[in-house]
Amino acid sequence: MNQLIEKMNRCELCPRRCGTDRSIRSGFCGEMEKLRVSRAALHMWEEPCISGEEGSGTVFFTGCTLRCVYCQNYHIANSEVGKIIDIFRLKEIFLELQEKNANNINLVTPTHFVPQIIKALDLAREEGLKLPVVYNTSGYERVETLKMLEGYVDVYLPDFKYLDAEHAGRYSMAADYPEVAKAAIEEMVRQTVGEDESPQFDEHRMMTKGVIVRHLLLPGCLSDAKKIVKYLYETYGDRIYMSLMNQYTPLDTLDTSKYPELNHRVRKREYEKLVDYAIDLGVENAFIQEGETAMESFIPSFSLEGV
Repeated sequence: MNQLIEKMNRCELCPRRCGTDRSIRSGFCGEMEKLRVSRAALHMWEEPCISGEEGSGTVFFTGCTLRCVYCQNYHIANSEVGKIIDIFRLKEIFLELQEKNANNINLVTPTHFVPQIIKALDLAREEGLKLPVVYNTSGYERVETLKMLEGYVDVYLPDFKYLDAEHAGRYSMAADYPEVAKAAIEEMVRQTVGEDESPQFDEHRMMTKGVIVRHLLLPGCLSDAKKIVKYLYETYGDRIYMSLMNQYTPLDTLDTSKYPELNHRVRKREYEKLVDYAIDLGVENAFIQEGETAMESFIPSFSLEGV
């Protein structure tokens, strides 16, 4: 355990590699080494093979390694909401979610707390945790950190936000995002499905092993979205699932004077063009959203529920 926590003495867990001693001050992620969680509850709004009918056992960690100007979880990403807990409480949360019949343990924005999560999972498994573990991430991950998770994570649920480095720099302060995300997804696929296998599901069609790559279509970014779909399909084919999302919502935290182009929802026709493009490519393993999904009700309340 000490060796894991020592990784925070000069933290390089995420691609920022800020080198901060998080025992004495917060890193780029906004967090020190003590775990902070903003919500732990059943969540019904993930992909069908993650939430199912019972819900996904989501644990929302405070802080984030990106700084997306349009962030949909702004208040936790910017470390405004969260309760300090220890590893033993996190272990209990995992077991409590299992008792509530969650389909899985869903770790949301977990990168900067990977060492503590690993230990909590070890303790929880000793006490009977059997659920698959989902790693729900922005896609901005170091391969070295992902390798620490081999054998702990069953399903990877990364975003692939940009292939355009200019967009990545402007909207997320991470011009290196495209190449970092490519390498991260490659490692996720290696761990879960390898070269020849396919995602695995249980008898209820819940994913138990595999990768689902999400892309949230942003206003005016259709061209980049098509490039992402093309890259993923040509690289991985049916070894992964894609999730194409139209739920972008401009919140009052968006600086509309700097980013006026993001101050509206995605137009229906834009999203339809992305879906049609994926179909024309031959993509079959994909989730799409239908109807009116761009609304703030899809953003959970971070009231420390279950923490």
